[in-house]
Amino acid sequence: MRSITRAALAASVASFVVTAAVPALAEIPVGVALGLTGQIAAIGEQSRRGVTAAIEAFNEKGGLDGEKIALQVEDDACDPKQGVAVANKLVSSGVVAVVGHMCTGPTIAASSVYSEEGIPMISASATGPDLTERGYDNVFRATGRDDQQGSVAGAMIAERFKDQKAAVVHDKQAYGRGLADEAKKAMVEAGKTPAMEASITPGEQDFSALISRLKQEGIEVVYFGGYYNDLGQIVRQARQQGLNATFIGGDGLSSTEFWAITGEAGKGTLFTFTPDASQNPSAKAAVDAFKADGKGDPDNFAYYYYAAGQVLTQAMEKAGSSDPEAVRKALRGNSFETVVGTMEFDDKGDLKAPQFVFYKWEGGKAQPAGF
Repeated sequence: MRSITRAALAASVASFVVTAAVPALAEIPVGVALGLTGQIAAIGEQSRRGVTAAIEAFNEKGGLDGEKIALQVEDDACDPKQGVAVANKLVSSGVVAVVGHMCTGPTIAASSVYSEEGIPMISASATGPDLTERGYDNVFRATGRDDQQGSVAGAMIAERFKDQKAAVVHDKQAYGRGLADEAKKAMVEAGKTPAMEASITPGEQDFSALISRLKQEGIEVVYFGGYYNDLGQIVRQARQQGLNATFIGGDGLSSTEFWAITGEAGKGTLFTFTPDASQNPSAKAAVDAFKADGKGDPDNFAYYYYAAGQVLTQAMEKAGSSDPEAVRKALRGNSFETVVGTMEFDDKGDLKAPQFVFYKWEGGKAQPAGF
């Protein structure tokens, strides 16, 4: 019995030595910073859904030479101060890259923190032009800019609503104000001057004063710079108070929560957004992943954050490393095949060929507007 025990012990020790000689593969820490709480949390959840699915697909294929990505997800509530706090937390945690932030204000604020540390950051939703106008070589935007999106909307209003009185309203935040300013600029350049301009405080519940003023001024079309939660309330209350103006906004209106707020009152509301990625042949894997997760139909934010995850992982593969400097160089010097098409960045970190199209809310869904 004693000799058998010793043999077993020797085998056990030998097994330990062999096992110990093969180090466990490390994980690659990547941060995800989104607005997961607050009034537009629905967009944050769609964005998290997208990047998570992309990274899961990458890990299932073996990751980077066997090393898999571990996501550290943080919530900045779309607040600039919290954005800085989240950025500092992610930097302290040792992340090698960040996907996000989501809203323009916190993205701009946080990008300075990442720039100081040389950490690449890819946002698929922060559209404020200032984000990429400061010369940072670590900032990338996997979507278009407000001066592109707003211009498309302003030109359309000037053409299709030429003889109707227009108003421009925004929510005073970086995204909303920037979008409204660009839409107004494009309208004026096309020969149409807004008959009224106004702003709101985000999160208000009673917009009677604004609606009364719109009615008094005889406004027939309203461009709104802001998010689905506020415009949803404005549209619903406008219909209740007899204002039948056409409301138009940006990609912040794409959430199905808009219709949950408005119901049939939201019918006909227009907004600009990127082309429907779910129809792309290259999106099949993402479509299948979203069907399997049981969370319902995704919106374009899910697809574009899936694409941001693909861009990051492909940059790591092209660099042959997860080192932040190597990844930054790969992001600037390559093109990337994603669920939304080929992505390539210019010297500022902006997408080289962004696209915006119009959607119309109808029957509880955002449908292509056909123009």
